[in-house]
Amino acid sequence: MIANMIEIHGNSTGFDGGVFIASCDKSVPACLMGLARLDMPSIVVTGGVMDAGPDLLTLEQIGAYSAMCQRGEITEEKLTYYKHNACPSCGACSFMGTASTMQIMAESLGLMLPGSALMPATCADLREMAYKAGLQVMELAGKGLKVSDIVTMKSFENAIMVHAAISGSTNSLLHIPAIAHELGLEIDADTFDRMHRGAHYLLDIRPAGKWPAQFFYYAGGVPAVMEEIKSMLHLDVMTVTGKTLGENLEELKANGFYDKCDGYLKKWGLKRTDVIRTFEEPIGTDGTVAILRGNLAPEGSVVKHSAVPREMFKAVLRAKPFDCEEDAIEAVISRKIQPGDAVFIRYEGPKGSGMPEMFYTTEAISSDPELGKTIALITDGRFSGASKGPAIGHVSPEAADGGPIALVEEDDLIRIDIPERVLEIIGVKGKELPGEEVEQILAERRKAWKPREAKYKKGVLKIYSEHAVSPMKGGYMV
Repeated sequence: MIANMIEIHGNSTGFDGGVFIASCDKSVPACLMGLARLDMPSIVVTGGVMDAGPDLLTLEQIGAYSAMCQRGEITEEKLTYYKHNACPSCGACSFMGTASTMQIMAESLGLMLPGSALMPATCADLREMAYKAGLQVMELAGKGLKVSDIVTMKSFENAIMVHAAISGSTNSLLHIPAIAHELGLEIDADTFDRMHRGAHYLLDIRPAGKWPAQFFYYAGGVPAVMEEIKSMLHLDVMTVTGKTLGENLEELKANGFYDKCDGYLKKWGLKRTDVIRTFEEPIGTDGTVAILRGNLAPEGSVVKHSAVPREMFKAVLRAKPFDCEEDAIEAVISRKIQPGDAVFIRYEGPKGSGMPEMFYTTEAISSDPELGKTIALITDGRFSGASKGPAIGHVSPEAADGGPIALVEEDDLIRIDIPERVLEIIGVKGKELPGEEVEQILAERRKAWKPREAKYKKGVLKIYSEHAVSPMKGGYMV
């Protein structure tokens, strides 16, 4: 809807070019979709990322602290203190959630000035960068260099390689295909799976890593990551500087950009490799997301395996299905869910309820020392970019479309195999069965299944639920 407004405003006004200022989860991809539709000279400028709070407290920790408070592990007073201090400034959330990821994707696509993603909202550098963007968009307008002249399939491949290196948000598997669609290019979740295989994961930033997001900028940002994975990138792609990516990277090395960044890190007693590992010594070597398929997710599902405990890479679990998140989170916190369970939250896909994020359920699970390593969350909804732990989302087809996730019953046996990319039902009532018998049982359940009445009867979400495509294609509207 934000993209629609940008399209309407741009077409009714007749601009020669545009500077698009955005920071957060939906606003950045919305701007990227909107500027792709307008296809005029355009630059994206971040509104900045917020500072970390006391003891480097950041917002994504509140979900875990909230669950800990409900379990009696910390006091209400302590939780209130965390709430009051987790967001000490303006700007996007200070971790590698969807906001930070999509800023990085915008720069990786060539649509931001080099090194500008994740600048702290309070730093003087951001004001200077915004001024440079205003000057540069006039240069682009003079040359007639449009978005479609800059962003190509090679640009998207670069962005996906960076996504693997930073352990980016799973929501990018919705946003990147949707942006590509606006430019007449086809990218789906399988593109991410293919390109993540063998990719080097380098970034030690929360929620999977140690440091707040502002440290990404201090360590050299997107250019520093790109230098490490240079051999995997298309260096000949055009960018908003009017130069190629390769030329930009060489210029940054020559103009003192990295010396300035090293100065920021020195104040914290850190060096660049404390935040961005080298290609030769990565955190991981098989990317960060995987697409799982099987009789439970014929069209696919997504897991950020870099945030999953190794114990859960291969598991057989008992299904505990819920038809809304509220019931599921109550069961987790009250310990009705036990080790070996698979918590299902369904009817939360694009057509079912607009595809909300299951943030508090994932945090309740991952913050529990026992459950975080012994159960999984499986949903046709999505996750916050802050989520970590054994969580599988975007299960497609979704329950509202009659996908197999709608047919799951209590104590069905669920097999997860991340290395083999498998998510399947392998038994019922706690007993493993041959594949043919499972298929027969699912066929009988399908005959008895009835579509639910539409959740939304009017307004924007009614329009969205009627026109949304599968999460595996990007969840955009047709």
